[in-house]
Amino acid sequence: MKRKLMFGDCLERMKEIPDNSIDLIVTSPPYDNLRDYNNTSEWGFEVFKSIANEIYRVMAQNACVVWIVNDSTIKGSESGSSFQQALFFKEIGFNIHDTMIWQKISPFQHKNRYIQCFEYMFVFSKGFRREANLIKDRKNKWAGTQIHGTERQKNGQTKNLSKIQKSKKVKEFGARYNIWDIPPDKNNKTGHPAVFPVQIAQDHIKTWTNPGQTVMDPFMGSGTTGVACKNLKRNFIGIEKDREYFRIAKQRIKDA
Repeated sequence: MKRKLMFGDCLERMKEIPDNSIDLIVTSPPYDNLRDYNNTSEWGFEVFKSIANEIYRVMAQNACVVWIVNDSTIKGSESGSSFQQALFFKEIGFNIHDTMIWQKISPFQHKNRYIQCFEYMFVFSKGFRREANLIKDRKNKWAGTQIHGTERQKNGQTKNLSKIQKSKKVKEFGARYNIWDIPPDKNNKTGHPAVFPVQIAQDHIKTWTNPGQTVMDPFMGSGTTGVACKNLKRNFIGIEKDREYFRIAKQRIKDA
């Protein structure tokens, strides 16, 4: 596995990366300034747009970007920045391949709204993504039974399934839903204030890449994506502008 860790601002350091060379990005940017990240984060929509354009340049054709974000609540209203970013990714040429949810336990109870217990995991593709290594760990309730019935058409009418389709049986396990119930790391000892679980990174890497391909995290933080790449034998490029987080990520990946 090849590993390249780059210290500095991702907007500048990505200029060193060749066009169409990255097979997957798994990252969580410093959205809505919900954390101060040692006061090194400079974030806003104009900064985001420059980074998004650079991301488009380095991504290979049919490659995916997993963008894990959420919205802050300001004066009683959610910011909507996550959707604004998703639509800009689409505007510059990406497809919104899937809008996924990371469901997690939250201890915070609001007085006037339900408990916030998820983050968005937007999956953008550069071109039409035809294949994926879908994780099939969802137990089918009707496993072993014969497939039967109809399928709904665009005009609202139903159509009988073909004989070939009806001859099949429901498999024991099917592809999981696009809501992933994965608990956050309660024992975060990395020194970074916003760490997502290694399982999140690993499951996306398994889904959207094959061994030997290259994964990048332009907001490397504590190095979670790099740890997952090392576990799964993928090449990794990580960029981090905070010197202390860069040190933490470097050591954490080395120890993985």
